[in-house]
Amino acid sequence: MIGWHVYILRCRDRTFYTGIAVDLWRRLEAHRRGVAAKYTRGRRPVTLVYEERQPNRSSALKREAALRRLGRAGKLALIATRRSLRARGDVHDAVGVDRHP
Repeated sequence: MIGWHVYILRCRDRTFYTGIAVDLWRRLEAHRRGVAAKYTRGRRPVTLVYEERQPNRSSALKREAALRRLGRAGKLALIATRRSLRARGDVHDAVGVDRHP
């Protein structure tokens, strides 16, 4: 099954960028080259700090909107929770991309 990724990037200026992609590897590389989004272009380097899979584009767009509404504190809490679960082995990486700040 091909799904969609919803992801959060931390930019050089410590802000967050939330997006969706089918091919997360390719999208992350585009962000790193400065050709993916105007927002991240001037805020490189970017680091992937959170990602999750959604079954289709509609679900991914809805989840992206929900994550954007969280605000900074909510995103930090989500990222911390995900890291805690990963450290315990309860969450496995969907893609092998460096997510460390």
